[in-house]
Amino acid sequence: MHLGPGFSLEIWQQGSFVVGPDCQFRRGFVCEIAGDGRVEIGPRAVFTSNALIQCTTTVTVGADAQFGQSVFIADGNHRFRDHTIPFLEQGFDFRPIDIGAGAVILSKCTIIANVGERAVVGAHALVNRDIPAYCLAVGVPARVVEYFGPPDRRPAGLEC
Repeated sequence: MHLGPGFSLEIWQQGSFVVGPDCQFRRGFVCEIAGDGRVEIGPRAVFTSNALIQCTTTVTVGADAQFGQSVFIADGNHRFRDHTIPFLEQGFDFRPIDIGAGAVILSKCTIIANVGERAVVGAHALVNRDIPAYCLAVGVPARVVEYFGPPDRRPAGLEC
């Protein structure tokens, strides 16, 4: 495992951080785990620079996943719709995040939903709904623009 300069891991309460062999965490990797949160990173995953993971439930990263510069992964969203309660007092909505084996997340992406096996997320994308395996997703919010996987694994109803 390679830990670059600025590697930071903060775990409050009973959280856990599990890493497979041969992972790379280049400069500026930060992981914050609250409660019983669990971050599990598969073998040979690579985080380039300035990645941030925030976890209260689970964040799972598959083997050989690759992350570009300044990627943000979070398993929660702030609640904000109650105008009678200050923003920071409204709490969060949490859900586990799963990033599949061999997924590629390019620079400056925000990931708050699942990314399938071998999927590619273009730079600057906001993934706020699940991206199926073997799909290229781009934009804000990210949308699937291409399927490149085995014909028999193409998701039903996928239009691209």
